[in-house]
Amino acid sequence: MTVRVAVAGASGYAGGEVLRLLSGHPEVEVGALTAQASAGDPLGRHHPHLRSLADRVLGPTTPDALAGHDVVVLALPHGASGEIAAALPDDVLVLDCGADHRLADAAAWEQFYGSAHAGTWPYGMPELITGGGRQRDALVGARRVAVPGCNVTAVTLGLQPGVAAGLVDPTDVVAVLAVGYSGAGKGLKPHLLASEALGSAAPYAVGGTHRHIPEIEQNLRAAGAAEVRVSFTPVLVPMSRGILATTTAPLAPGADPAAVRAAWVEAYADEPFVEVLPEGRWPTTAATVGANTALVQVAVDGRAGRVVTVCALDNLVKGTAGAAVQSMNLALGLPETAGLTTTGVAP
Repeated sequence: MTVRVAVAGASGYAGGEVLRLLSGHPEVEVGALTAQASAGDPLGRHHPHLRSLADRVLGPTTPDALAGHDVVVLALPHGASGEIAAALPDDVLVLDCGADHRLADAAAWEQFYGSAHAGTWPYGMPELITGGGRQRDALVGARRVAVPGCNVTAVTLGLQPGVAAGLVDPTDVVAVLAVGYSGAGKGLKPHLLASEALGSAAPYAVGGTHRHIPEIEQNLRAAGAAEVRVSFTPVLVPMSRGILATTTAPLAPGADPAAVRAAWVEAYADEPFVEVLPEGRWPTTAATVGANTALVQVAVDGRAGRVVTVCALDNLVKGTAGAAVQSMNLALGLPETAGLTTTGVAP
């Protein structure tokens, strides 16, 4: 089975990472590559590391350019996917790496994104706990998939076992994330210059303003929370890629602290890309670079009465492109792990 895949927004970080993974996928033929301002450029001008595709010329991002493919990956800015997706045939698998189709609540979308809601697609986090099952069941045969936010993935995978098991109080969740600069995209902005960023850690979207908050809340409700309140603070740190999410919540009333670790281990025992580390070992972003891996650890802070979870992942792989490919595999009936690796790059 050969699947022909087009990538819109191929000159950006997410699009380039999708292409890196697709280049090694045994069932994929890379089709049209498109961009907006970069249309007409060879791909190698923007992604010189993608040697096998470097001579391919970027076309314009139009429905006509994306036609005739089995799969279309949209790696476009937020708000740009809806119009393109609506013009593509229903039998084409469309994977949206942007936020346009992630939220089920149109009011939440309008509040955080300030535009009309484009609709809700099946959510591309196979490991998401949903009642008694997992979200992967909803992805089999899907033809539209909303790829999750990278920060959302780190917080969700870190905390959801405790929510599902009733071991934490989801009305007092505090998440602080160290985030690599590629998460801010490729646009040239003064605060993203190396001269400004190197040697500095900088918080952003403080005080409940980050657009990933309603998505985190949505996921924790899916995992079983009746009510969710999240304090979420991301911090840019001087690394090119990676997220280290430290998330805490109070132990639920009557919860047994001794049951906490077992709940996390059981939740992820059969997951190919999420690993609970041995006791006493803590995740690092360096161990996930280039891999579709989320490394998780959990502990109980008895003095504070809180559960502490740490999740590390590569924001461009498990946080974006890897989730897209993993979801594509499930939607098309391919092995879920095809084209993906848990082997990172070090040092």
